[in-house]
Amino acid sequence: MSNPGVDTRGTQDDGDAELLAAVTELGDALRELVDATVTTTVGAADLRSAAAAAREITAALSVARRAPTQLPALDDPIRFFRVYNPVSGVGSPLAPPLDIGEDDDGVVAEVALGIAYEGPPSYVHGGVSALLMDQLLGAATIAVGLWGMTVRLELDYRGPVPLETRLVLRARVTEDAGRKSVVTGSIATADRPDRALVEARGVFVAPRPERSATYFGAITDAAGRHAPPGRPTDATGVRPAAPRPPAAHAPTA
Repeated sequence: MSNPGVDTRGTQDDGDAELLAAVTELGDALRELVDATVTTTVGAADLRSAAAAAREITAALSVARRAPTQLPALDDPIRFFRVYNPVSGVGSPLAPPLDIGEDDDGVVAEVALGIAYEGPPSYVHGGVSALLMDQLLGAATIAVGLWGMTVRLELDYRGPVPLETRLVLRARVTEDAGRKSVVTGSIATADRPDRALVEARGVFVAPRPERSATYFGAITDAAGRHAPPGRPTDATGVRPAAPRPPAAHAPTA
């Protein structure tokens, strides 16, 4: 989330809430570290000292690790809650993270990307734009009760996306054809939201049950129990739109 607080949508009890708070705190700290790493100008000795400290932390965290087929303890695929998603996961040092919400015409998110996401000097890497759009387009399908896996993603780059600038990302479903959904989206600066710098179009298809079983049949929950997700996707849940204030009525004579 762009201002990540403790989100308990995927938790079940106080222990989960405490773990989520700790995961969020570590994610925040690691994002700060990544930003410092790519912007620091300290000398070689300080860099080597930081590398040694980082290896000590890595060793401490590595005493207990999950396999790629094991879901994290806090993940809830039914609710599309993924704590380590590389776009929206509060625990991921790769994620900005993106906080995606509903709006009148689909979904929307705002974010400012730091130098860690740089491609051309002072601008966002084009692959990062594609990553964010893939996530947002998938979230748009979830927001209208659909889901699927990306089978096609097309982007038109209309202009460079500036770093450290508030961006607004939008997506909406334009076609619902059973197992297939077509979604469009855009990236613009918040001060010029109608001037798209990136335009995207994606096709999402829900895999047939036998294909889904092939892809995800080995997945287990955090306790090691067989738990293939019923709707496997990398998209994450969407924050509901804020309720509209009641319309004002003109006074009667």
